[in-house]
Amino acid sequence: MITSLSIENFALIEKLNIDFSTGFSIITGETGAGKSILLGALGLVLGKRADLTSLKNKEEKCIVEANFALGKYDLQAFFEANDLDYEEETIIRREILPSGKSRAFVNDSPVNLQQLQDLSFYLIDVHSQHQTLELSEEEYQFKIIDAIADNQVLRNDYSSILKQYREAKSSLEAKKTSLSAILKEKDYNEFLFNELHSANLKVGELEELEKSYEALNNVEFIKENLSTLLALANEDEFGLLKNLKEFKSVLQKNASFSIEYESLFERTNSVLIELDDIVKELNRESELVFNDPEKLELLNQKLQLIYGLLKKHQVQTVEELIDIQNDLERKVVSVVSLEEEIIKLENSLKNFEVQLDTIAAKISQSRSEAIPNLSSKLIETLNLLGMPNVRFKIEITPTSNYHSNGKDGLQFLFSANKGTDFGLLKKVASGGEMSRIMLAVKSILSQYSKLPTIIFDEIDTGVSGEIANKMGEIMRGMSQTMQVFAITHLPQIAAKGNTHYKVFKTVLGENTVSELKLLTNDERIIEIAEMLSGKDISDSALNHAKALLN
Repeated sequence: MITSLSIENFALIEKLNIDFSTGFSIITGETGAGKSILLGALGLVLGKRADLTSLKNKEEKCIVEANFALGKYDLQAFFEANDLDYEEETIIRREILPSGKSRAFVNDSPVNLQQLQDLSFYLIDVHSQHQTLELSEEEYQFKIIDAIADNQVLRNDYSSILKQYREAKSSLEAKKTSLSAILKEKDYNEFLFNELHSANLKVGELEELEKSYEALNNVEFIKENLSTLLALANEDEFGLLKNLKEFKSVLQKNASFSIEYESLFERTNSVLIELDDIVKELNRESELVFNDPEKLELLNQKLQLIYGLLKKHQVQTVEELIDIQNDLERKVVSVVSLEEEIIKLENSLKNFEVQLDTIAAKISQSRSEAIPNLSSKLIETLNLLGMPNVRFKIEITPTSNYHSNGKDGLQFLFSANKGTDFGLLKKVASGGEMSRIMLAVKSILSQYSKLPTIIFDEIDTGVSGEIANKMGEIMRGMSQTMQVFAITHLPQIAAKGNTHYKVFKTVLGENTVSELKLLTNDERIIEIAEMLSGKDISDSALNHAKALLN
């Protein structure tokens, strides 16, 4: 339950600190006094988004802080799952900075808005006019039935498997799409792959082939140059080797006279050895160089093949061709791999469907068993609320689809009067009837839920008199097991509360501010008398107010 609320710099509220008690609390105030502002501030600590328009003073930050007593509600698991410190007296704080940034904390640990929203699900149910409209929606109607049927564990199991089922189904569809696309190009891809594979491409091959081709294509020129080089080296009279040997012989005569001559002699000897080795190598090369038209043609064919492939695939290097070949190989091989994966996924889907069908059948069965109980409780409560002839016809129908909450379809039919046909709730129920039905639903759910707090925001719309009195009694009955707040304009409901708070505006200089105060017994009599007769309170209104309170 919420034990206190502190608000600073929010809308028309400069600073507000208020404590709350257990039981049934009433909040009243004139239209525009700030009741919606109070709910808006509370919405911030429950994870709703905010912007700079929420700040009263744009230069200062807005802070909303709420204290919750959680000792009775088994929320330790939630705190552990979200890596938060659990405290029986938990503090949730929300800050909106002048820059527009928002921060949230649970027991001083930073949290994101999603975590705050998830936690708020276990703390407070704020009933608004919008939620009354939800009553006509199938998803909300299922929630009501499932709460009575105690289907939460089954629904959690179903949701977990359904998530896996949908992921597997999505994966299956993606793989089938991929397979279909690959199969369309399968023959062409296989042709391209075989063409590249048969080319037996190697990294760096093109450069080597081009060099070999150039050498073989210029064999006569090379041979002629080699002959000239060998002649220059080996000529009997003027050959390089003969002259260098003679040069060495003469230099050797001076070698004994100084270290410098000896060094020059050794260097000359090294040159002679190197030149002799070069000449021998040239002799070997000369013997290897010969005209080979067949090899030249083969080299030319391989080069033309590679040039053709480069042009065909619009790339510049053999390495890129090899990458394309590898990619084509993966595509060709992936057909078999994808087919195997598709078979596995199809088998998984069948297994998931068996599990989902089994759980959905249990959910459907428990719903069918809970519906008579729900109908009788609704009728009993609505009879108290001035609807003596109300009837419900709630029909569960099996479907073949896997919905988020099972495989059932639902018709929530309603008749308010004798002699009238059943119709869909959203089509035949008036606004006042919807408010009373929603209160009956909340009253029933409070017997099955561990929710600490519920806030009714003007659920009394469209009702008055004795019906309002009965609505107040029902809400007071709910407060025996949970904390209940009612924001109301009706004195009959206001008089039922254990505590009564008033929202009002005051003008301070040039500023208008909203405030909230806990009324004393005398102040409460005056407030209810004003609700009965307006600002000019009559004695009869005061007496009526006292009678309502008593």
